[in-house]
Amino acid sequence: MALQVFTAVTGAAWESALVGALDRTDHGVTVVRRCVDVSELLAAAATGTGQAALLSADLRRLDADAVARLRAAGIAVVGLVEPGDDRAADRLHALGVARVLPADAEPDVIARALRDAVAGGPPSGRDIADPRSALPGPASPQPRADRAAGSGRVVAVWGPTGAPGRTTVAVGLADEASRLDVQTLLLDADVYGGVVAQVLGLLDESPGLAAAARQASAGTLDDSTLGRLAWAVRPRLGVLTGLARADRWPELRPQGVAAVLEEARRVADLTVVDCAFSLEEDEELSFDTAAPRRNGVTLTVLEAADTVLCVSGADPVALQRTIRALGELRDVLPAVEPLVVVNQVRRGPVPGDPRREIAEALERFAGHEVGCFLPADRRGTDAALAGGRTLAEVAPGSPLRSGLRSLAATVAGLPQPAARRPRSRRLLPRPARLSAGRGAS
Repeated sequence: MALQVFTAVTGAAWESALVGALDRTDHGVTVVRRCVDVSELLAAAATGTGQAALLSADLRRLDADAVARLRAAGIAVVGLVEPGDDRAADRLHALGVARVLPADAEPDVIARALRDAVAGGPPSGRDIADPRSALPGPASPQPRADRAAGSGRVVAVWGPTGAPGRTTVAVGLADEASRLDVQTLLLDADVYGGVVAQVLGLLDESPGLAAAARQASAGTLDDSTLGRLAWAVRPRLGVLTGLARADRWPELRPQGVAAVLEEARRVADLTVVDCAFSLEEDEELSFDTAAPRRNGVTLTVLEAADTVLCVSGADPVALQRTIRALGELRDVLPAVEPLVVVNQVRRGPVPGDPRREIAEALERFAGHEVGCFLPADRRGTDAALAGGRTLAEVAPGSPLRSGLRSLAATVAGLPQPAARRPRSRRLLPRPARLSAGRGAS
């Protein structure tokens, strides 16, 4: 049976001759549809009448998200570029197209590449109705020789709804890691309302992460571009701010964010990502693979992270939410084993010794040990929030700051810092400070 192929190589002088040559029976390939743009190609892929797509690098609106949606629909992709156009070939590789050939290749060579692409295995290994079907799959191409995979670590800061302090932990963790001489990048990937920019006093109306994701989807993101998009908060701390409004969440697509994380591994030793809380599937979109998934970014980050921190509050309501969230995480991403961080620990909400009682409850009902306890410090966190500064700047002797510093050393793989001598709890006055500007991270 001949291989059913879609083509999307409009505008090329060699298109008609190539399609005619591929339709010969001795090649084992039949062109079932010639598409004029990406929208028509995606619509044709959703019909299930084809097995592969042959497309050119100059196809308008071709991006990594479109390639991911083709893979999710079970369509293997082969790219064609003008002979000698290495830049176009590199762009297709960056978009996720593993097999790229020059347009003047012999028809039997192109037909063989199409058959090999189809025989390479299922593109994602997930059901078409799975909300993760558009996430990067195991068939993603390996990095080019001149773009080796980065060695930096990615830490996802996640947790249930109810203000357990995810952003406080993420910002404090990134700040303390940079103070331990670790090149750090902080990403705000909360699609329900990221506030990292406000917490740090960066009144930024142009979300850096969304811009980086757009560049990544177009295959043009590199270390210099990422550096221009990041705020230089400290000499070793850069920040990619989040969405200024929650209704802009469709700007963050899983494939683009995954590419940003890969680039972040190259430019930073540690990347800290502030994630949204929700992992649930949108039932109304469960059978529409073309629709964006709001929680797809969170799933992408959790799946790609080297370490996942599950931040919980220390009161009975927060603990109940954490137990349920850990169960949801186990169902959706069973391979992810989070490190539980209990934040805002204080006497009062939990009778007896709060640390012992909380540890026993999480072990009994969730099957997880507590990796870290962070004490409550309302005075210090309030002062930091009011001044748009970090805890280390306004309350260097805070016990919460010490806990975050120890946690930063743990996730960065560093020795534990020496214990600091007890200091007065007096908050430091706010010094004059120049406005932060964009710079390299």
